[in-house]
Amino acid sequence: MLPCFAAPGATALTLHAVTPEGLAAWTSRHPAGEFVTAAGFAAKSGELLLLPAGHGLGGAVVGLGDGAPSAWSFGGLATTLPAGTVWQIEGTAEPSRAVLGWGLGAYRYSRFRAAPRDPACLLPPPDTEAAQREVEAVWQVRDLINDPANILGPEELAETVAMLGAEHGAAVQRVSGEALERAYPTVAAVGRGSARPPLVADLTWAGSTAGADAPLVALCGKGVCFDTGGYDLKPAAGMLRMKKDMGGAAVALGLARLVMQADLPVRLRLLIGAVENSIGAHAMRPLDVVRTRKGMTVEIGNTDAEGRLVLCDLLAEADTQTPALLMDFATLTGAARVALGPDLVALFAQDDGIAAEILASGDEAEDPVWRMPLWPGYGSWLDSQVADLANVSAKPHAGAVVAALFLQRFVSSDRCWAHFDLYAWNDSPRPGRPEGGEATGLRAAFRAIARRFGTLTRA
Repeated sequence: MLPCFAAPGATALTLHAVTPEGLAAWTSRHPAGEFVTAAGFAAKSGELLLLPAGHGLGGAVVGLGDGAPSAWSFGGLATTLPAGTVWQIEGTAEPSRAVLGWGLGAYRYSRFRAAPRDPACLLPPPDTEAAQREVEAVWQVRDLINDPANILGPEELAETVAMLGAEHGAAVQRVSGEALERAYPTVAAVGRGSARPPLVADLTWAGSTAGADAPLVALCGKGVCFDTGGYDLKPAAGMLRMKKDMGGAAVALGLARLVMQADLPVRLRLLIGAVENSIGAHAMRPLDVVRTRKGMTVEIGNTDAEGRLVLCDLLAEADTQTPALLMDFATLTGAARVALGPDLVALFAQDDGIAAEILASGDEAEDPVWRMPLWPGYGSWLDSQVADLANVSAKPHAGAVVAALFLQRFVSSDRCWAHFDLYAWNDSPRPGRPEGGEATGLRAAFRAIARRFGTLTRA
């Protein structure tokens, strides 16, 4: 259990959750109502007021704000309520949102420096185990993204997949060396310049009720543990956060964890391309031509467009198994961030049904996703005079769309495929979202999978 959640039976103070609309009725019946009114408490979202009792603390009241219930109303409580205190919530109609917001707000990256204080603990309400699992998955994803690149390289990322597999009875294979050159040649090409060898981690699992004909869910993750840009070197400022360039792999790993914990009736395959894009004697160069797993040749117009090279081989391999759903996750383009900012995940899908499900799931989970077009008119921008296609366009426009069109070349036209171009980072702290690594798109993707293949229904 995470340190922000109390064990069952713990003695807890009461945290009253109140909306502005219900505030007058609450103050009229609660013994501390006059105190709350005199203090000017207005029940704005996340507004907190401690309640006295004799010479001590008698409880607290938190505002839910107007509109639909939000997890973020509870996002600051673990670090603003007194350290080490234990609380139980009263008055919220959606306790799972309270658990999610509380848990996500309690996170601090503490591998090298202890958190400044202990969190206040929540006694989870009944039937909120799924929300607790989501919190645990997000914590793991954030830890992976926040780990510096000297600690988390390709080998360590692959070992994390192996440990996840061992925990859930999944089979995990590691493909490296000459086998990687044969099976995943573009992954090998991207990682060839680093002293830390590239590899692919391949996890397979089946739910306890999933037979041989159960639907296959395939997840692919870009695991570039550090991205210098290669010979198309990034400027110093552009390299500062490139430890997070494995954020797509971290989200895919967290998603696989949730699928297995929920024991969904599916077969699962997780493919992680774990590499480092460095400059070295063997690094790929601009205008090199590489051969992909699918057999197509790619001219390297820019060595900093390496993520799509990692993903294209993974997608080609996953596609051969005819998955019922194929998803990939990557911190792929700055263009997606220019278009949508840090919070919105850019979603590309060639199936309208799964796109609608992901969008609805993102809204429900407060994990927003925005659909972008796979505009076929830009497909010719990837033409090359010396290879089957180029990895970049010479035009300055629609970078995220062009990257998605590149990946689409490696997926069957009738495949239910969704591509997530995500940021995986919080630039500044907000309730429930501390600065640093973030599992953007994770909850949206999981709910869409659970709704399509499991028993989850829309709230």
